[in-house]
Amino acid sequence: MADCTVVVLISGSGSNLQALIDDIQAGADSSKSSPARIGAVISNRADAYGLERAQDAGIATQVLDHKQFDGREAFDAALVEAIDAFNPQLVVLAGFMRILSPAFVRHYAGRLLNIHPSLLPKYKGLHTHQRALEAGDHEHGCSVHFVTEELDGGPLVVQAVIPVQSDDSPTSLAQRVHQQEHRIYPLAVRWFAEGRLRLDAQGAMLDEQALPSSGQIIRN
Repeated sequence: MADCTVVVLISGSGSNLQALIDDIQAGADSSKSSPARIGAVISNRADAYGLERAQDAGIATQVLDHKQFDGREAFDAALVEAIDAFNPQLVVLAGFMRILSPAFVRHYAGRLLNIHPSLLPKYKGLHTHQRALEAGDHEHGCSVHFVTEELDGGPLVVQAVIPVQSDDSPTSLAQRVHQQEHRIYPLAVRWFAEGRLRLDAQGAMLDEQALPSSGQIIRN
């Protein structure tokens, strides 16, 4: 199976990036090797710790400071140029704290994944754990989805569901959701790299079967 080159976009600590690196490395050390290969990690912040994680793993890094550009479209055009230099089959958003322009999203249609810390379509945007607690939800979790022009609104691939505990705070809930992110994001990337996951007019497809609107559900 041919390698699937992945470019990962980050803005911060890069814990999901580390989960991807670890999954690929674990596969390389076993019979279940993933065809995914991270070709580069690009950050809009020079102080993002994820850049160190990438360098420690021998992965090329690049910084593209959005403050140096005259508006979102100009930054996104430069970002496309930087990404395409690595000729990736997949672009992964891993804590990339930028709202992407429609032109960027269209350019990578069907090969752009994001992870969001809620059970979409609930709680798009920020402060998801606080909002889940304030709503009295019994379940919470995280979602991997294809990116479309609708913010946090693209077709769902996989969701991890955890119970909300009576003594949960936003911090404790966030920690447990984060653990699930590190499980399902590498899974979705592996599916894509293996040619099992794709996006077509019907939505997200896994093994040539249309996924339900909620994506694949993993309960914990």
